[in-house]
Amino acid sequence: MVLKTLTRSVREYKLPSILTPIFMTGEVLLECLIPLVIARLINAANGNSLAPVLKSGIILIAMAACSLIFGTLSGRFAARASTGFAKNLRHDLFYKVQGFSFGNIDRFSSSGLVTRLTTDVTNVQNAYMMSIRMAVRFPLMLITALIMSFSVSLKMACIFLGIIPVLGVCMALLIWKAYPMFDSVFKQYDKLNDSVQENIKGMRVVKTYVREDFERKKFENSAEDIRRNFVRPEKLLALSNPLMWFCIFAVIILISVFGAYLTVNTFGGFDAAGNPVWGELSTGDISSLFIYSAQILSSMMMLAMVLVMIIMATASAKRIAEVLNEKSDIVSPENACREVENGDVDFCGVSFKYASDAEAEVLSGIELHIKSGETVGILGGTGSGKTSLVQMIPRLYDACEGCVRVGGKDVKEYELEALRNSVAMVLQKNLLFSGSIEENLKWGDENATREEIQRAARLACADEFVSSFPGGYDTHIEQGGTNVSGGQKQRLTIARALLKKPKILILDDSTSAVDTRTDALIRKAFREEIPGTTKIIIAQRTASVMDADRIVVLDNGRISGVGTHDELLKTNDIYREVYESQNKAGGDEDVA
Repeated sequence: MVLKTLTRSVREYKLPSILTPIFMTGEVLLECLIPLVIARLINAANGNSLAPVLKSGIILIAMAACSLIFGTLSGRFAARASTGFAKNLRHDLFYKVQGFSFGNIDRFSSSGLVTRLTTDVTNVQNAYMMSIRMAVRFPLMLITALIMSFSVSLKMACIFLGIIPVLGVCMALLIWKAYPMFDSVFKQYDKLNDSVQENIKGMRVVKTYVREDFERKKFENSAEDIRRNFVRPEKLLALSNPLMWFCIFAVIILISVFGAYLTVNTFGGFDAAGNPVWGELSTGDISSLFIYSAQILSSMMMLAMVLVMIIMATASAKRIAEVLNEKSDIVSPENACREVENGDVDFCGVSFKYASDAEAEVLSGIELHIKSGETVGILGGTGSGKTSLVQMIPRLYDACEGCVRVGGKDVKEYELEALRNSVAMVLQKNLLFSGSIEENLKWGDENATREEIQRAARLACADEFVSSFPGGYDTHIEQGGTNVSGGQKQRLTIARALLKKPKILILDDSTSAVDTRTDALIRKAFREEIPGTTKIIIAQRTASVMDADRIVVLDNGRISGVGTHDELLKTNDIYREVYESQNKAGGDEDVA
C-alpha cells in the first residue's frame, strides 16, 4: 500500500527509471565477462605469440569502455529519476496539505510535516535511487559472478558456496540489530524541528526573559539524542567492512592454496608451438577467480548496505504515505452550489468537538440566526468557543451535530472556493507575507486597482500610516510582518479582508492591538461604507461590540444571552460583570 502510494509520484520519470536498470544490467554483464578476457590475456602472455595478447587486449579495452558508458548512462538516468521523484513527492505532499481542513492539520504537527517534506523525502529519494540502480547491480553481480566462477572451475567455486552463508548470516544479524535503532531516529528529528521552530517563533520572548542558554541547551539535547541514536547502529554496521575483508582474504588464501595445487599438478608443459598446455586450472583462471571472489563478496556486503538504506527509508515512506493517504474531512460536494446569495447565517442546533473521540464538546446546542447586513458581536471568556463558532461558517471545521447555513443553504452544499470567497476572516493571529504592502493586500483581490486598495486601507484606518512610509504601498514587509507594529499589522489584515468584498466579514479579536479610538473609527466606517455586509465581531472589550445590532454572550460552549448592549446589561450577569470590570479598569469609551 505504501509503495503503491509513493510510486504515483514517479509520473514523467518512468522512462529514466526503466532505463537505469537496463544500462546497469549491461554494465554488470560486461564487468563479469572482463575477468574471462583477463584470464585469456594472462594465458596468452605465457606463449610465444603476441597476436593473441593484442587481440585479448583490444577486446578488454572495448569491453571496459562499453562498461564505462553503460555505468555513466545508468548513473545519469538514476539521478534524473530519483531527483524528479523527490520533486514530485514534495509537490504532492505540499498540495495535499493545502487541501487539508483544520481537523486534518491538527492530526499532524507542523514540525512533523516539515520533517516529512525534507528529511523523509530525502531518505526515500536515496532509497529509490538505490532500488533502481544498486539493488539491481549487486544481486545481478552476485549471481552472474557466481555462475562465471562455476564455468571456470566447479571445484574452486565450491569455496564461495562455503563462505557466502557465513557472510550472509553475519550481515543479517548486523542489520537485524541496527534497524530498530535507525527507526527511532526519525522521531528525534521531529523533536529537533520542534525546538528550532519554537525558538525562532518565540525569539522575542526568549530574549526578553534572557533564556538563550536554556534554548541552546534544549537544542543541544535534541541534537545529542540524534547523534547518539545514529552512533549506536553505525558502530554495528562498521563491523561489516572488516568482516567482508576477512572473508575476501580467506577466499584468496583458499583459492591460492588449492588453485596452486590444481595448477601445478595438472600443468602439461608446452606444445610444439611453445604455448602452455594447461590441465584442470590455468594461472589465468586463478586470476579470474580472484576477481570473481571480490565481486561476489563485495556484492553481498553492498547488497546488505543497500537493504539497510531501503529498510531505513521504509519508516520515512510510511510517514509520507500517512499524509498522502489522509483524506480531507472537508471537500466540495458533487453538483455544488457556486454562488452565495446573501450574508444570512444560521446555526441550527450546532454542536462541535475537535476530535470524534473527545469527551467534552467545545460547542453545544447553538441556535443563532443572523440576517444579512446585520452586525453581531460575540463576547465570552477564554475557551468559551467563540473562534470555533465562526470557523464553521467558511467550513474550516464542520459541525458534529446540527448544521450551519449561509445564504439559506447548508454550507456543505457549496463549493468550498465559492463559499470561502464570500466569507472574509481576520483571525486572532494573522500573518503578513514577505513582499510589498500592496502585494499583501492583493491577497484579498489580485486584480484590485491602487484606488481600491487605498479605499480598503482607509476603511481599516491603515492608509494614514502606510502613506507616511517612504515607499508608501510599495514598502517591503518582512516575513511575518516583523517590521510593522501589532496594531498596524491588524489594520492591514482588515484591509486585505475588505478587498475580497465579502458578503460576510468575520473579525476574530482582530482589533485587540488597536487603541479604542481607532477601533471605533473602523466600526463607524463599516456601518457607513459596507452596510450590506454581515459583520461578526469577536472581542474581549465590550466597547468593541456595544454598538452592534445584537451581542451574543458565550459561556462554556453555550449561548448565555443574546440582545443589545442595554438589554444584556439588565438581563445577563456575565456581560454586566465584564462591562463593569472594564469600566472600573479605566473605561472603554466608545468615541463613535
